[in-house]
Amino acid sequence: MSADPRLQLRPHIETQPTDHPEASFLHQTLRPVLKLQNDLLLRITQHFLQKRKVKLAKMSPAQRDQQIQHSIGKDNRLRGLLFGCVLGQFTTAELDYYLANEGEINRRITQLLVQRLQTQMERLL
Repeated sequence: MSADPRLQLRPHIETQPTDHPEASFLHQTLRPVLKLQNDLLLRITQHFLQKRKVKLAKMSPAQRDQQIQHSIGKDNRLRGLLFGCVLGQFTTAELDYYLANEGEINRRITQLLVQRLQTQMERLL
């Protein structure tokens, strides 16, 4: 059986080796997938904010950050779309690990999405 072609698409991210499975999953799976899907995640979020008539340009930087965090944390439709973009890039083994650790991985994905979108705020305006 050959390696999953999705793995070849992912960008390489330099990290320190670790013995912790959670940290390993974070660095070897989540971060590369989020980086690979970055433009798509930004576009989906931008479209969502436009549909909801959220005017980030008129908000202070702190309000913008809070709006992003609130939107990803509380709006199930946006959250589902963004999570689908991430989970759709998992291999079968990664999906099995995700399903066994769903609560913790969901928390990590949410945290990483919020950070990624907040640091690229200018692309959402």
